[in-house]
Amino acid sequence: MAELLLELFSEEIPARMQAKAEADLRDAMEKALKEAGLKWKLLAACSGPRRLTVSITGLSERSADVKEERKGPKVGAPDKAVEGFLRGAGLSDISQAEVRSDPKKGDFYVAVIETPGRDAKDIIAEAVPAIIRSFHWPKSMRWGTGDLRWVRPLQRITCVLDGAVVPFDVDGIESGNEVEGHRVHGRGPYTVTGWEDYSKQLEGAGHVKLTRADRREVILKGIQDVCKKAGLEWIEDQGLLEEVTGLAEWPVVVLGDMDPDFLSLPPEVIQLSMRTHQKYFAVNDAKTGKLAPHFIVVANIDAADGGKKLAEGNSRVLSARLDDARFFWDLDKAKPLDEMAKKLSTIAFKAELGSLGDKVERVAALARELAPKVGADPDLAERAARLAKADLVSEMVGEFPELQGVMGRYYALEAGEPAAVADAIRDHYKPQGPSDNVPTDPVGIAVALADKLDTLVGFWAIDEKPTGSKDPFALRRAALGVVRIVLESGVRISLLSVFYEMEQRYLSFTRTKLEQYPMAIKSMASVKVTPRRAKPSLRVLYEYVLEMASDAQYRSYWSQCSDLLSFFADRLKQYLRDQGQRHDLIDAVFALGEDDLVLITRRVEALGAFLGSEDGANLLAGYKRAANILRAEEKKGALPETLEVDGALIDAGADEEIHLHQTLGQVRHDIEEPLKNEDFAAVMTELAKLRGPVDAFFEHVMVNDEDQKVRANRLALLADIRDTLHRVADFSQIEG
Repeated sequence: MAELLLELFSEEIPARMQAKAEADLRDAMEKALKEAGLKWKLLAACSGPRRLTVSITGLSERSADVKEERKGPKVGAPDKAVEGFLRGAGLSDISQAEVRSDPKKGDFYVAVIETPGRDAKDIIAEAVPAIIRSFHWPKSMRWGTGDLRWVRPLQRITCVLDGAVVPFDVDGIESGNEVEGHRVHGRGPYTVTGWEDYSKQLEGAGHVKLTRADRREVILKGIQDVCKKAGLEWIEDQGLLEEVTGLAEWPVVVLGDMDPDFLSLPPEVIQLSMRTHQKYFAVNDAKTGKLAPHFIVVANIDAADGGKKLAEGNSRVLSARLDDARFFWDLDKAKPLDEMAKKLSTIAFKAELGSLGDKVERVAALARELAPKVGADPDLAERAARLAKADLVSEMVGEFPELQGVMGRYYALEAGEPAAVADAIRDHYKPQGPSDNVPTDPVGIAVALADKLDTLVGFWAIDEKPTGSKDPFALRRAALGVVRIVLESGVRISLLSVFYEMEQRYLSFTRTKLEQYPMAIKSMASVKVTPRRAKPSLRVLYEYVLEMASDAQYRSYWSQCSDLLSFFADRLKQYLRDQGQRHDLIDAVFALGEDDLVLITRRVEALGAFLGSEDGANLLAGYKRAANILRAEEKKGALPETLEVDGALIDAGADEEIHLHQTLGQVRHDIEEPLKNEDFAAVMTELAKLRGPVDAFFEHVMVNDEDQKVRANRLALLADIRDTLHRVADFSQIEG
């Protein structure tokens, strides 16, 4: 068994690319060696700022010999068939093949192909250059006069098998057995014979922590130590932690000081400036829990003075950054939010949907309408909606786009706006991902829902929907955000009603826009300039108004609304699946035409619990049997539009038939009040009473009686079973 060490050493690899590159190199080596017939006990990989490394132990020294038999055509087959067989088997003459006999099929040719094994050294010398040349990086470059592409110039390839160099060449870079350590503390080079020797020298004299896990552990311990000593608390940032883990080969944690005057800035500004520009960690005062005038930097050098000068230099750089932020802050505070909001009319939202100012008008109107439904003050909801996007034109958000909404809240508070309005400005973008919280204040809920619903209805109105994996306007996220807000806040709204109101606003909007361009409309209506030759934005408006002005607007409206409701159904499935609910139950409830997501979810939960019981499972089986019989009868000939049960025929029938009819009537009556009160658990309890009578009916009663009147009456009874269950959900959509 052999041991292989491979290191690809380059200039600095971007931190965000290292972990994936490590996994990709490991997978590529596994695939290449496996296809070549080599086996191994352990294959591991690691990555750092300047290197990707693979170590393999227990590697086969040689691949096994392979013997393959390939069956050919019959003896005497046409020449073309024989020639094809020879080419596929790599034979030059048919005499090189064996002739074998089969009692049933007669004589036929067989090619015995023997492939001798290869030394691991030769396999590796062939595989590694191929992997390097075909390696995929999100971004790569060429350098010098060669054709090789790598993320940064590749400087050295170390490839050692059992202490000996595996010789090969990649674009002029010859493989060897030397490695380089830390630039300052232990550059080397070092001659290595394998992983043990490699790790010992680099992590010792070379001052290089080879694995991400080791570097992360050093950084975390360093943060804990400096915070404990200074009475601080680290503001946890896993994303930044992963990034700095890829920036330092020999990480050293240093605590720096910040001018306390900068604490007058919003803490989010300070933290983002630290994180984005400098890769510093922010800290809180352990006693007050508020941002402290300090920062933590992860250096790549163990300074002789303990990092004092390093901290001072970083502090000067941070001060320059925060001076800029303070300038933006003061400049923005001098402008009222109302003035900022006026500039939104100059910023395009979507050509066919107008400017951001147009969107704000629609969102403000919808937020006012939604406010009573979510328990918010309509005036506050409308005010918050009108100011929600204003900070997009601020200097601070121009510098830090991540602070949109956050800065709007601060500017609103500075201007004396109510806290509910300020918080709604901050929260109306939420949730921006599965781990993000939803707004909890009623005003914030109203504005967040209005903003997302306006976007969705607007893009559906212009027929720009997500296709496949493409969703450039994040419409799936917006719809899932609506689902989460509605369900987690218990908001009761009719989506179809909202769609209708928004559709009317878009119709009004497009007409208003067209009225602003009378000459354009006149020219489009003329013979010389048709809508197809008009500017794209005007053409879309023109055609849309023509369509909506006709009787077809109602068909178009309903088609769009139904499609958008289906889009919400898919997002609801995604959400409820994560909660453990079945997708088919959601389809069964949506089939009733419900558009209240809270009501749908309650039905789904109650239905899931019911079908999980023995009564529910058996009743579903009875429903399926009844539905299948009715479906079979429909294929024979159309059933009457209304199947009505004749009580006289029932009374003359079997006891099981009478009992089912009576129970159905009682259950239909008894579920009305619980359905009205949305007590779906009680509804399911009533439905459970049908289980026994339905089972008994199918066991003892023949539906297809010879008497056509009796047969029709029993089919009507089956239709009653179906229709009663359809009061709760469309059971035909349920699997099982």
